[in-house]
Amino acid sequence: MGFKPTSLMAQAAVLTLFGFAAAAEQSEISWAELAPPQTEIEDPFAALSSDQMDSLRMILRYELSEDKSRGSVTATDADRLRTQLAGQGLDVDWLFQQREDIMQQRRAQAIAINNELIGTEIRLPGFVLPLEYDGQKVTSFLLVPYAGACIHTPPPPANQMVHVSYPDGIEISGLFTPVWIEGKMNAELSVQNIGFSDGEAPVEVGYEMSAEKVYFY
Repeated sequence: MGFKPTSLMAQAAVLTLFGFAAAAEQSEISWAELAPPQTEIEDPFAALSSDQMDSLRMILRYELSEDKSRGSVTATDADRLRTQLAGQGLDVDWLFQQREDIMQQRRAQAIAINNELIGTEIRLPGFVLPLEYDGQKVTSFLLVPYAGACIHTPPPPANQMVHVSYPDGIEISGLFTPVWIEGKMNAELSVQNIGFSDGEAPVEVGYEMSAEKVYFY
């Protein structure tokens, strides 16, 4: 006995539904996947001695000081150190330009996102850094890869933080609360102000998510 057309249509509909369900499943990812492959940055400072680095810092401190007449490094000191470094085969101006280039390259790497994740349903563990509350519940927060990030240690790169909006809110017991987030990952470079006991500090964040679920790890 053959299948009726209506049966075939019903089977096709079931298979289609299963296909959509599979496509909607969250993919568990690691923090390493948030950063795209990075190229190595050439660092001419790695070969310098500690004395040479100290001399460069003193020259830079003088050149960046707003009131050069009141700084701890004088024009005479800076000229003497430049002469010493030149005698050792070092071009101070070239090294300072390399410093600027390296800073720009490092920032570019820090904010670079993994385009393959954008628009996909993901599941990611991390720690909650609260931004906004509704009563006792946190409704907006940064998900960071380790406890105390931005508070007890320097902030991670922008592509290692996710700005999470979660209107339902979640009650947490402190900055060391690990959670899972689930939802569609989006790229949105933003600057978020992190509150400290003595004020606020801005940090750059590379990802954004309106979370479908947030629950304890």
